Amino acid sequence: MAAMSVIGIDLGNESCYVAVAKAGGIETIANDYSLRATPACVAFSGKNRVLGVAAKNQQVTNMANTIYGFKRLLGRKYRDPQVTFEQKHLPYEMVEMEGGSLGIKVRYLDEEHIFTPEQCLAMLFTKLKDISETALQTPVKDCVISVPAYFTIKERQAILDAAAIADLNVLSLLNETTATTLAYGIYKQDLPLPEEKPRNVVFVDCGQSSLQVSICAFNKGKLAMLSCAFDPNLGGRNIDFALAEHFKHEFIKKYKIDASQNPRAYIRLLAEAEKLKKQMSVNSTTLPLNIECFMNDKDVHGEMKRVDMEEMCRDFFEKIKLVLEECLAKSGLKKEDIQSVEIVGGSTRIPAIKNIIKDVFGCTPSTTLNQDEAVSRGCALQCAILSPAVRVKDFGVSDVINYPISIDVTDSIGGRVTDSMILYEVNCKFPLSRKITLKRSDAFEIRAHYANPVPYMDQEIGKWIIRNVKPTADGRDQVVMVTFSMNVNGILDIKRATVDSTEIVESEPMEEDKSAEENAEQQPPADANSAAAPPPEENKEKKKKPTKKVIHLTVDAINPLGLSVDKMNDRREKEGQMRANDKQEKERVDARNALEEYVYELRNKLSSHEELALYATEAVRENLIKTLDQMETWLYEEGEDCQKQIYKDKLNDLKIQGDPIEKRRIEYERLPVMIEEFRRVLQVKSKAITAVATKDPKYAHLTEADLVQLQQAMDRYWQYVNKCSGFLNNPQRDKDPQIKIADVEKEFNNFQSAVEPILNKSPPKASPPKDAQSNDAQSSDQKNAENQNQQDASQNHHSNQQQNEDNMDVD
Repeated sequence: MAAMSVIGIDLGNESCYVAVAKAGGIETIANDYSLRATPACVAFSGKNRVLGVAAKNQQVTNMANTIYGFKRLLGRKYRDPQVTFEQKHLPYEMVEMEGGSLGIKVRYLDEEHIFTPEQCLAMLFTKLKDISETALQTPVKDCVISVPAYFTIKERQAILDAAAIADLNVLSLLNETTATTLAYGIYKQDLPLPEEKPRNVVFVDCGQSSLQVSICAFNKGKLAMLSCAFDPNLGGRNIDFALAEHFKHEFIKKYKIDASQNPRAYIRLLAEAEKLKKQMSVNSTTLPLNIECFMNDKDVHGEMKRVDMEEMCRDFFEKIKLVLEECLAKSGLKKEDIQSVEIVGGSTRIPAIKNIIKDVFGCTPSTTLNQDEAVSRGCALQCAILSPAVRVKDFGVSDVINYPISIDVTDSIGGRVTDSMILYEVNCKFPLSRKITLKRSDAFEIRAHYANPVPYMDQEIGKWIIRNVKPTADGRDQVVMVTFSMNVNGILDIKRATVDSTEIVESEPMEEDKSAEENAEQQPPADANSAAAPPPEENKEKKKKPTKKVIHLTVDAINPLGLSVDKMNDRREKEGQMRANDKQEKERVDARNALEEYVYELRNKLSSHEELALYATEAVRENLIKTLDQMETWLYEEGEDCQKQIYKDKLNDLKIQGDPIEKRRIEYERLPVMIEEFRRVLQVKSKAITAVATKDPKYAHLTEADLVQLQQAMDRYWQYVNKCSGFLNNPQRDKDPQIKIADVEKEFNNFQSAVEPILNKSPPKASPPKDAQSNDAQSSDQKNAENQNQQDASQNHHSNQQQNEDNMDVD
């Protein structure tokens, strides 16, 4: 079985990065376009799905069926305010589904389909998984996926569902802030020891659509998150929207065209605004914005300076400053306690944001980390730490809860709330289990919800019913212990609910009593006249004592998080069908492209005298070019949409005509080279045969018969090479040569077989002189006689020793 690889996925709103842990460190994987960033886009057509870069490329031409920005729709209802806000900037259609859930309507396989945001994310995960397996040449199963620190439990569960649909095993969901800190800390060699004062580092991550700020304390081998602040709607796209609105009004005045009335034009305007924003980050002069054929066949032009943009987006930068100050206040640190500030995310390249960071924390922002790939690298490191398949230096990671969680407990099912409490405070570390103790005599409900407002319409987390609760034997309430668990994914659940029951049970005799009785039975009496012990009482009562027993209660989740088993299986099946269809369509397109490529390539070669024109008669060449022209016409008309096998059959038919010409060219090009090489080898061997004839000491052991055989072989193959050279002088190259490459190779091998064994024959071994032989024989006989004398002496000594032993007296 092939070794499995573990990957880390940075799931961005605009782009995704995939990193893998290898023996040499962490490596970011390039996709099928040799790009490290894969757009978070999914597109649909009449024949297949298009994922990643290819989907992004058709965002303007196929905008109603190109889905992007779905990360911000995960786990949300159709009437969620966040969905309403996003609909203003997204060109595709959203619909309300059963239970108020959100669906995205597209045209796929010439039919109308509705997919959930989770299904679209699963398609993207499928693409990222394929990219990883292609790059690594190994199966990929385990992964760690990044999530924004502000994601609620339902949003996190939506990501887990999407990963399960794509057949990915998520070892952990990791907050983007934590992934960044891990990527920073695990390679630092100068961190303070655990007993020393920690190093406090600020991480500012401003991406395309959100801002996240965290402060982390580092010691050697571990990190602890101190605080985290964020704004889910504060990112680089805010500047894009502001610039697009500015130029929209400018174009209305100058050109009398309104981009907001044309979705395709507005998407192009947003794209150009984003390019202008990036140029402003490195240039403070006046920069142009030009779009050709923008609307109504009109070209538009605009310009702006960085100073004008900063003034226009003043409110945006003020909000960023407030978030930074909030993070510092929540950490309990002062500006002087901060050792450094690290920035990641594309929007932190904006000079105005860098200046704000410096003002708030008193440190110049550092770019030690890769601003685009830090999160994916941190996820890959965490996946390597968690996976048993990879050995990596362990690094303790402690994350915090960013929203307080409360629970309400009822006195019965559907009854009134009798107990309310805060279960997890803000900045509480997780994963963490919490146990609460209640007194109940009947089944009851527990409801969990966020204690403070969160950026999510539904504040409820979950509801559970605890069943099988009964009063004690004397009619009092049972003491119920409920254990809650906040797991590594940041998802809350009830781990178990138990009661302690006290029962009176009959106990067996103690172990020491039993062993004493057994010893008494096994030990025989001291003498026959001893008095027998009295028999034990057969009806002796067994001892009774109270025993505690833990009883596990039934816990039923009402509207549990995640997809049901039936829905999960259904969506996995649909994903499998779409993936199989994508594969089939790719093979069909590849077969068509192969046919099209062969048509163009062969026709160009037949038209060029330097390629194939010389190797076919005029009639054959013209007839074949005509056939190729007809095939091209067929490809763009009735052959536009055919089955894969049809393209393969037509390609084979063309190769039957074209391959002989191509092979003829190869023969005529390679034959002179091979014959010249054959001639060179003959010349080298001729020198060796001359040395044989002149009694060179190296060949002195060869006989006259060997020399005759060598000379005959040389004469025969010299005649063959000269004959071949004559064949090559034939100017008619439109016919097959009289000799073939295979023939020359065969004769060359025959020549080597005839000559090499003789030239490489080893000389016979020289026999030693007769005197030396007789001396060696005498020496050998002498040694044998000495060995025989030693053996006889040893045997006599052993015999005498044995005789002495037989004569000894034994007491």
